[in-house]
Amino acid sequence: MAKVIKDVIEQSGIAFGTSGARGLVEQFDNDVCAAFTAAFLSVMREHGEVSQVAIGLDRRPSSPGMAAACSATARALDIEVSDYGVLPTPALALQAMADGVPAIMITGSHIPFDRNGIKFYRPEGEITKADEQAIMQVAEELPMLGIIEREPENEAANRRYLSRYSEWFSGQPLNGLRIGLYQHSAAGRDLNQAVLKALGAEVVVLGRSEQFVPIDTEAVSSEDRIKGRDWARQYQLDALLTTDGDGDRPLMADEQGNWLRGDIVGLLCARELGIEALAVPVSCNTAIETCGVFDQIERTRIGSPYVLSAMECLAGKYSRVAGFEANGGFLLGTALIEKEKRLDALPTRDALLPALTLMVASARNGKALSALAEEIPKRYTASDRLKNFPTDRSKFLLAQWQENLAVMQQALGFKHAIIKVDTTDGLRVTFDNGDILHFRPSGNAPELRCYAEANTQKEAEAMVVNVLQKARK
Repeated sequence: MAKVIKDVIEQSGIAFGTSGARGLVEQFDNDVCAAFTAAFLSVMREHGEVSQVAIGLDRRPSSPGMAAACSATARALDIEVSDYGVLPTPALALQAMADGVPAIMITGSHIPFDRNGIKFYRPEGEITKADEQAIMQVAEELPMLGIIEREPENEAANRRYLSRYSEWFSGQPLNGLRIGLYQHSAAGRDLNQAVLKALGAEVVVLGRSEQFVPIDTEAVSSEDRIKGRDWARQYQLDALLTTDGDGDRPLMADEQGNWLRGDIVGLLCARELGIEALAVPVSCNTAIETCGVFDQIERTRIGSPYVLSAMECLAGKYSRVAGFEANGGFLLGTALIEKEKRLDALPTRDALLPALTLMVASARNGKALSALAEEIPKRYTASDRLKNFPTDRSKFLLAQWQENLAVMQQALGFKHAIIKVDTTDGLRVTFDNGDILHFRPSGNAPELRCYAEANTQKEAEAMVVNVLQKARK
């Protein structure tokens, strides 16, 4: 008896989170990969003819096998496959948009290597929440797969991504800068090096690893904090750059090796690009409002689909629209034109645009990255998470606290009064001393995320450590 796509997906236990379908590696067997691929292509066919699909992957050990299953499914549906190999997610999206075809990226981003995921792209950019729901409801028969193997790799997407930034940042503006590139197992580690060199930078390659390294740009490990400072001192760096596993979230450190928060990088980038209107998640630093740079700011739920939806609305009123997330991923909602140069919109998270923009601004203005960061209002954020914390438990805990804020204050030991509650995504409270505390269940893994904002970095970090310890109990 033929299998039904919807049943295969439901039985797998895999669901969409804030960044694609995510689950344990063992859940993504050939049938499950085939079911998600066939469902996605079926939904895309409802919007027009689909004769080709672009596929890319990260460096996780499980990714090649998943890519092979997705490729076999497309072939079974008489759809041509362009395999762009290991590359950053934004590079795959850029190529697919240029070709006007849908795309599939095999990646679990920053989550541990025992998990993986699949991201889907329409020909015009990321899929919507409505698309996700439609994919989960496809009740067609699962296609019979032929030989499960990948197609020969195509380098066109890497070349296009390199050209995008070497042409926009023309004239080797990073000449004279010494940039550390923490490569680890990032999908774009070699491509990022090529881009930096094309812009004139002297690149110091650091921390390359053939074992998968789950870099989380929102929760930098103490080990990586030490590495950053040591590398900056040892190699006399002007900046230090790395990304998460699939290259859509940057992590930058200044000349002292201090890692910059992703929303601060996004804010500085948007300012340098002359962005008029911004869409950002509720978890981002409130300096975005207090800096007074932008004409309009829309706060959204956490997750790029929500940021994208808000950006689309803003693009109807403003000519320079962008969005970014607290993890540093920057989304360009409208094309930018400066004299004879044009930077096309890329409505998906990208790590290189914000990183390169800040490096070029630093070189052009003769200011260290730390000095650029000092130019915005002083509000400091920190974040971390409790791992292996079941989602149901997180939701129950937050519902209990929301119903009775006094219980939350007592459990976490806060003396200050809560003056504002925001339930846009999770539970975010503002205290009468200006401190902000935000809890939400992760949309990608069984984790309880915690964000804090305060008047000093030390206070923000201490708040996160303290409340997570108490929340664990």
